[in-house]
Amino acid sequence: MTKWFHSGRRRDCCVLVYAAGELRAQSLKSRLETHYDERIDPQSFYATLSALVEAGYLTRRPEGLADVYALTDAGESALLDHYEWFSDHVDGGNLKR
Repeated sequence: MTKWFHSGRRRDCCVLVYAAGELRAQSLKSRLETHYDERIDPQSFYATLSALVEAGYLTRRPEGLADVYALTDAGESALLDHYEWFSDHVDGGNLKR
């Protein structure tokens, strides 16, 4: 697994963007906050997005006042590789031991 994926927030951002196709930053932040059931510091959140863009896993394009994010081919590949690894270790909701 690549180093950028060590962060659960980075993985979760990629999962949500993958599921939606593309997301505005605020919508992505709101979905993460709902999932985590807590507020996310905006500075930390945008640093996470910037790191994913700089690493080549997300693209960012301006749309009006907002930025819209989408997975790159590299981001999708890394996410699917992680999903496969995860699936290999979880069987029907039960962790393999």
